[in-house]
Amino acid sequence: MFRKDLLEMLRSAPRSVADIAAHLELEPRDVEDDLWHLLKSVRHTGYRVTITPARSRHCGFIFNADKLHKPGKCPLCRETWINPPLIHIKAPVSP
Repeated sequence: MFRKDLLEMLRSAPRSVADIAAHLELEPRDVEDDLWHLLKSVRHTGYRVTITPARSRHCGFIFNADKLHKPGKCPLCRETWINPPLIHIKAPVSP
């Protein structure tokens, strides 16, 4: 039931792991494992998963999209002013 709730939440709007955890009143680390499992299983059902990678607001550095949690520091400018990655799931297109 928990992953089904996550699917509906991510279909409505792009969200970060911290947003999801706050909504579910859980810790972000507790949500991340279930989220990875959901993203892997959803790709086989026709849904489109979009992950907007984390980005430094100071220098514009774009982090790798395979991380769902917000990085601590930018490797280029060493600033901590970072937009977290956002996850969005789009419904399959009907033929």
